[in-house]
Amino acid sequence: MAVDVRWATTKDAEALATVLCEMAAHYRQAPLDHNRAAATTRQWLGDESPAYPHFALAFAGGQVAGLASVAIAHPGIDLQRLMFLKDLFVRDSARNQGIGRALIGFLAGHCLSKGIGRIDLTTEDWNEGALRFYDRLGAERHGQKVFLRLSGKALENVADTRL
Repeated sequence: MAVDVRWATTKDAEALATVLCEMAAHYRQAPLDHNRAAATTRQWLGDESPAYPHFALAFAGGQVAGLASVAIAHPGIDLQRLMFLKDLFVRDSARNQGIGRALIGFLAGHCLSKGIGRIDLTTEDWNEGALRFYDRLGAERHGQKVFLRLSGKALENVADTRL
């Protein structure tokens, strides 16, 4: 089956919301209301700069099959930008059909065409399927970094409220 991957636009808000709702359920998060998710994604996609897209969507058989959520950063170490892959998710109904590989191929092609030197990503240490997938792609495991998060009360406590 042919897989079409493209950067999401406001026209794709419903498709993106569909995948985000399924992703939340897959990761055992609280269910997302589809209408709220669609409104939110419409806003996100409308606010995006075309120079720095954030969501790639994969379609197979005319149906949305998966997403990649990314950000471009300027690390300064080697003066090459990097792409951070925040999420790669393939819908259950589209697993084992090359969707994840097509999304990564699309992102890698974008990086090469824009002079972006690497893709960095994280995955949970328990996610054996993801680890095997990235190993097959030739991803290198780097160091013993610790993933940290500021959210909720911690975020409120450190926020500069003068902004």
